[in-house]
Amino acid sequence: MTPAGLLVDSQGRRLRDLRVSVTDRCNLRCLYCLPESEAGQSHIRQQGPSKPPQWLPKDQILSFEEIERVVRVGVRLGIQKVRLTGGEPLLRTNVEQLVARLAGIPDLADLAMTTNGLQFRSQAPALRAAGLRRVSFSLDTLARDSFRRITGWDGLEEVLAGIGLAQELGLQPVKVNAVIIRGLNEGEVETLAGFANGRGVSLRFIEFMPLDSAHAWLKEKVVPGHEILARLQARFDLRPVAGDSPSATARRWAFADGRGEVGIIAPVTEPFCGHCNRLRLTADGKIRTCLFSVSEHDLRSRLRDDTSDEALAEWLKGVVWQKETGHQIGEPEFVAPSRSVSRVGG
Repeated sequence: MTPAGLLVDSQGRRLRDLRVSVTDRCNLRCLYCLPESEAGQSHIRQQGPSKPPQWLPKDQILSFEEIERVVRVGVRLGIQKVRLTGGEPLLRTNVEQLVARLAGIPDLADLAMTTNGLQFRSQAPALRAAGLRRVSFSLDTLARDSFRRITGWDGLEEVLAGIGLAQELGLQPVKVNAVIIRGLNEGEVETLAGFANGRGVSLRFIEFMPLDSAHAWLKEKVVPGHEILARLQARFDLRPVAGDSPSATARRWAFADGRGEVGIIAPVTEPFCGHCNRLRLTADGKIRTCLFSVSEHDLRSRLRDDTSDEALAEWLKGVVWQKETGHQIGEPEFVAPSRSVSRVGG
């Protein structure tokens, strides 16, 4: 395969990572994504409650066959990694069938999923048997009351049990993602890191980003990655993990005892846009070249007419060429995307 046959943008970045949202639906109402209550939003900005989310009608959601077709075309263009996201991907009926379809694609090097974990235990054996290789869990707190306040649901024990089951089933690595928000859960940084060490998992601390449906994000609620790192280094003996690709989103440190690791994803204060190699497919068939894109490219209509795979590939290459230079968070010209992270995929 020549470079001309790959997904390369105008900055010379080669795209190898495809995030696929399989549904916009979610069974949680995390205040940094889908806040519905004034109580939840008050942790970010005082304002009235947002409207309950309106889910996409079924006929607008891509079928498993359509998703598989897109991934097959993408792999021929150099896509190596696929991550299934949502919303909450385990709300998609028979999602293990999609996993099996994608796991059978030759030359797809990695197939992973991000989940909130509430339904993971009941579906995990089928997902593993279908070919899922890695899983990431969203977990912002280890305190039951705080979990309920952040997510709108009393589900902490279920998530913790899911993490344990993922390890038992041999999914490697098991990752845990924690969004840290000033005044909400910043006091749990050390506790979460201790959990990662004790359980032997990879925990990612993520800066709070402007992706909530209520558009209530405030920069002063961001806990900078360097602040998180300083606190971790003051408490734990950490060793930098070398050898990651420049396109990796997290800077990583391993615990000295060899059990688990922590990473920091700091897109607000330390953008890594210059090496971004990710492309996103929304549940309703739109291509997004950046998590913060304000425009989308309609792939669904092309999947549902007579467009050939070759024509789809050429169209994708043209879309990728237009990938944004960077997200511009913090700049005067920054415009938050109209759709929350649940609707564009994490």
